[in-house]
Amino acid sequence: MKTLKRYLIAGLLVWLPLGVTIAALIFLINLFDKSLLLLPEHWRPEYWLGFPIPGFGIIVSLTLILFTGMLVANFLGNRMMAMWERLLGRIPLVRSIYSAVKQLTEAVLGSSEQSFQKVYLLEYPRRGLWTLGFQTSTAVGEAQHKTGMDEVVNLFVPTTPNPTSGFFIIASRKDIIELEMGVDDALKMVISGGVVVPPLPGETGAKTNEHDDLEQKNT
Repeated sequence: MKTLKRYLIAGLLVWLPLGVTIAALIFLINLFDKSLLLLPEHWRPEYWLGFPIPGFGIIVSLTLILFTGMLVANFLGNRMMAMWERLLGRIPLVRSIYSAVKQLTEAVLGSSEQSFQKVYLLEYPRRGLWTLGFQTSTAVGEAQHKTGMDEVVNLFVPTTPNPTSGFFIIASRKDIIELEMGVDDALKMVISGGVVVPPLPGETGAKTNEHDDLEQKNT
């Protein structure tokens, strides 16, 4: 029975990640293919070939994103974008959603050298318990003066297994520990709930509890 269980777990470790990856790719391809609806009907592949081409929407989406970037990167595009944002700013509900998503996008994908570039270890939610936090900036302003801390770090503490939600914490630099692990490795650890543990500096490959169990049973 133990051997059967070991084989079953080994098979799941192969097929489960592969199945989830394939399902995610299919979802993304179908999502991008919806961008074909922006094209006139006689421009779509199924009009000329008689059948749709899966993934063709990715080309259309990338072309649209690239063209938009080229448009807003110049002076005229900036003026048009500013007018568009002012228009959205006059719509109550849309203004709140748009501004929040825009600020988060700029923090993650923007040119800031501070946002989500460093991973810290901090004691949270109480002393003796540790968790991971991502640096968002080191500029606090009024909050820094009110707390009396010499040097502070703004941290985003994600939740498991959904790292898009979490908590914002202002911490003193002397109370947190900077880690060498990258943001990608830290996100894997958070999403897996600690099952995937990044290797120590100098080692290669991440370990999981399942892999450790299999290694112990094999030996």
